[in-house]
Amino acid sequence: MAVKPSDYEELLAEYSQQTGAIALLKNYRPYLEMLPSMRRLEQSAIAIPLPVVRLRDRGSRNNDRSLTSGREAVTLPCDVALLMCDPEWKIKMGVEIFILIHRPQEDFSDLLGRWRQIQVLLSADYEWVMPLGQQHVLNDGGERLYPLFVLFPDTPERIKRGLRGASLPFVMQPATKSQEAEISQNLSPEVH
Repeated sequence: MAVKPSDYEELLAEYSQQTGAIALLKNYRPYLEMLPSMRRLEQSAIAIPLPVVRLRDRGSRNNDRSLTSGREAVTLPCDVALLMCDPEWKIKMGVEIFILIHRPQEDFSDLLGRWRQIQVLLSADYEWVMPLGQQHVLNDGGERLYPLFVLFPDTPERIKRGLRGASLPFVMQPATKSQEAEISQNLSPEVH
């Protein structure tokens, strides 16, 4: 059985909420420990669904390193970016986690290729296009980029094997409501 678009959309909607993205990190403890404050979780991270960054043209800087022109806005090929924030000072910190959900019809090379594209794009100077409620937060690019892949029960084994081989972290999501309904429908006795 293949990943359904509705299953992907369900997780994208869930992780677009800050609480949903933080709940995901609870499934991968090394990233959960990167949150600046465990007591103030909601103030420790900003979730940005289908994020956009402005790449800075390296040739457009003058001697005082101020930005002059030459900025290009680019949509990153991840599903959600999770930016760590200091809850006390309300500033973005250097850690950025990129959530890549296995998309319908996506194979290993496509999924890994999205992460590699993020690495290439963000090797230049960049700044985040922040959500409306967080536009006051200093938004320069991060110091460390971390991927987190989200797979489904129906994700092919070769994708799991490939991510293990590439030493990239992934979490398995339990069946969504639509998958559970289909399973229970298939298990219920047929009436003729």
